[in-house]
Amino acid sequence: MTDIIRAHTNDRMSQIVRHGDTIYLAGQVGTPGASVTEQTHDCLQKVETLLAEAGSDKTRILQTTIWLADMADFAEMNVVWDAWVPKGHAPARACGEAKLATPDYLVEFIVVAART
Repeated sequence: MTDIIRAHTNDRMSQIVRHGDTIYLAGQVGTPGASVTEQTHDCLQKVETLLAEAGSDKTRILQTTIWLADMADFAEMNVVWDAWVPKGHAPARACGEAKLATPDYLVEFIVVAART
């Protein structure tokens, strides 16, 4: 039986859950009220930090789900995303529109990755 390891856990959620060689990250949001570009940078920096802590990196991302508060921001978010994803390592990805936890959040990233 493979252990489940949780990190940065509270009563509601864990920021990192590892099961075997698969890492699941909670949804990552940026600085409330900042632009989509700034929030996307913030989110992706948090993703990198959590993946490193869990023993992985952005070249090992298997799947990313991106929620935007407004799909009109899709192109702006993609400029940051496209520059961040290492060439040849694009994960499976979905992007949709949703009301996020607060109107100040414009983008949220949910990531599943493999350990290195």
